[in-house]
Amino acid sequence: MLRLRQAVLAARDLDAVAGELSDRLGLSAPFADPGVGHFGLRNAVFCLGDTFLEVVSPVQPDTAAGRLIERRGGDSGYMTMFQLDDLAAARQRAQNLGVREVFEVALDDMAEVHLHPADMRGAIVSLSEPTPPDAWRWGGPDWQARSAPVEIFGATIAVADPEAVAARWQTILGAPLESIGIEIARDDEERGLVEIVIGGDFGVPFEVGSVRFSFNEEEER
Repeated sequence: MLRLRQAVLAARDLDAVAGELSDRLGLSAPFADPGVGHFGLRNAVFCLGDTFLEVVSPVQPDTAAGRLIERRGGDSGYMTMFQLDDLAAARQRAQNLGVREVFEVALDDMAEVHLHPADMRGAIVSLSEPTPPDAWRWGGPDWQARSAPVEIFGATIAVADPEAVAARWQTILGAPLESIGIEIARDDEERGLVEIVIGGDFGVPFEVGSVRFSFNEEEER
């Protein structure tokens, strides 16, 4: 059940970044979730198979996404959202490592926590347990009708201490990172989420929002 279900970019210009992703990947119109206003954001959520690609943009001062954009000098990878089948156990593993939670929600169809990026390094990490497992509230109503025939298969997280970060992520998630397509790479600048891997054939890789999009048409889950 453990897998990367959604990847998130933070952008200064939401419409420009979302529009370029839509054009390059052949995506349908995104869902705009009014709920992200709670965080001082607006967003666009695209459906790729039963995985999701989100772009968020601050509309208020002093948001987490806005601070990241300022710190990194522009658009950036922001969050990785993992689906798992035992949220309570994963939360306990995070607590055992002293990792703080920055957000928690418990709804009829979704239980979720966000882990502090300073503790996880590289990105905010969301631990999500949807009910039923094939549901995904954040995709919006009838997301299946907007689904493109591609899928997110993995991501690369760039940090200064990849061994320690990989060990922490793997312990909390409860499975080898390679089994879910996650690579932790060395980068002294700690640019975080730097690559998203898409299953499909779109030619050469490209970069949007300071994130590289690469493709593997032979990927199978």
